[in-house]
Amino acid sequence: MKKLFIILSATLVIACNSSKEKNKVDKNTSKEMISENNKEQINDTVAYEESVMLLGKANRNGFQMDAFKDWFNTGYANYEVDSETVEKLKPLLKDITITVFMGTWCEDSQRETPHFYKIIDETGFDESKLTLITVSEEKTTPQGFEEGKNITNVPTIIFYKNDKELGRIVEYPIESLEKDMLAILSGKEYKHAYAE
Repeated sequence: MKKLFIILSATLVIACNSSKEKNKVDKNTSKEMISENNKEQINDTVAYEESVMLLGKANRNGFQMDAFKDWFNTGYANYEVDSETVEKLKPLLKDITITVFMGTWCEDSQRETPHFYKIIDETGFDESKLTLITVSEEKTTPQGFEEGKNITNVPTIIFYKNDKELGRIVEYPIESLEKDMLAILSGKEYKHAYAE
């Protein structure tokens, strides 16, 4: 009986260690973070393939988890912002709110999201007016944040003024993120990649 207990204990320890190694994320990854302002759950992770993915409301801090920081920080650092277009964007972003739907599992999201954050940093955009929603491969969240938003591809970046949608960039920009944002915010005719 004692030998059986030792064998079971050893098996459990080995299984836990291999599971920890498999996910390759820091100890804070599986802990949800709570927003101090509204006490809502953010940066929650779920298992995905050999790692994890963010699912639900998130923020920039979520991208600093071990599972995401390499692609986010590299994409952010290496992106060269179109400064001329950014200057034109600054006054247009004053009364704007933005919702971004993205998947941490998605290559397009991994490419565009760090670039988007660098652009808004360069414009001085008030990040409290940004809502980041991370979705599953089915483009869903447990809370249903995607409902009624027609999210078919990610990333989808939606721009609002007075709660009215002005336009959206879907999966990839037509010209560049900066120029597509400028077209949307200045009221020019703009069709995203999947517009009919």
